[in-house]
Amino acid sequence: MTQYSDKPELNALTLGQATAYVSAYTPSLLQAVPRQLNRQELGVVEEQPFAGEDVWHAYELSWLNPRGKPIVALARFSFAASTVNLVESKSFKLYLNSFNQSRFESHAAVREALLRDLANVAVGPVTVELIAPDDVQTLVTMPLPGKCIDELDIDIDAYQLAPNVLRLRESDAVVSETLHSHLLKSNCLITNQPDWASVIIEYQGAPIDHESLLRYLVSFRLHNEFHEQCVERIYMDILNVCQPSRLAVQALYTRRGGLDICPFRASKANQGVVSPRRRINRQ
Repeated sequence: MTQYSDKPELNALTLGQATAYVSAYTPSLLQAVPRQLNRQELGVVEEQPFAGEDVWHAYELSWLNPRGKPIVALARFSFAASTVNLVESKSFKLYLNSFNQSRFESHAAVREALLRDLANVAVGPVTVELIAPDDVQTLVTMPLPGKCIDELDIDIDAYQLAPNVLRLRESDAVVSETLHSHLLKSNCLITNQPDWASVIIEYQGAPIDHESLLRYLVSFRLHNEFHEQCVERIYMDILNVCQPSRLAVQALYTRRGGLDICPFRASKANQGVVSPRRRINRQ
């Protein structure tokens, strides 16, 4: 369990509590979680050592047009890692459901409402893109880049967070490498429900031992933390232990309640090969 799990900012969330579904547009349903809660534990206090964004895809968005006819769309939301707050996912789902029986003049009016409300809660840069259901090219899935480390034939017995297992290979070489794994599982900080993800790690520096990296990723299996916080923890652990000159980490979490979350963090000078807008077939 994290050191900040009992903070009052978390105790006030509706997450884990019985809630009514509201079908009339209600921005107040959105709830914020200060990013600084976990960043203090990670040692990210003053200067943020990474850039990035949290990309969300919404698959269950609907509203009524002025004549009462239902409209459906998909949506992509992007929250800059520099925003003050992350948006709690259950509150996001409840908020999107509140559009269901609400009338809006146009797609543009819906987008403007989403952008305004989410920026107010996140406190920082947010983008919103509405996607037509037949616009398949916008949400095309693709294979993950680089080498998959899941086939390594190793014994694993640590399922609680273990950054101490990370290590470098004995080599003086400097490598540029992209690795991925589909074995990341963490649990919701509040409800303990499982969260499933694939993760991409792109770095330049001394070579990371692949077996140790896989053991480390699997050690999240019983760890409780929000998606965005897990990705920042992975980034900071690799940065502190392996000290790469360039680093990018992205986790692509499977959807829950019609939402998936894809947090992306990268060293500020890194363009990398990881696309923040990537989707995979697990989503």
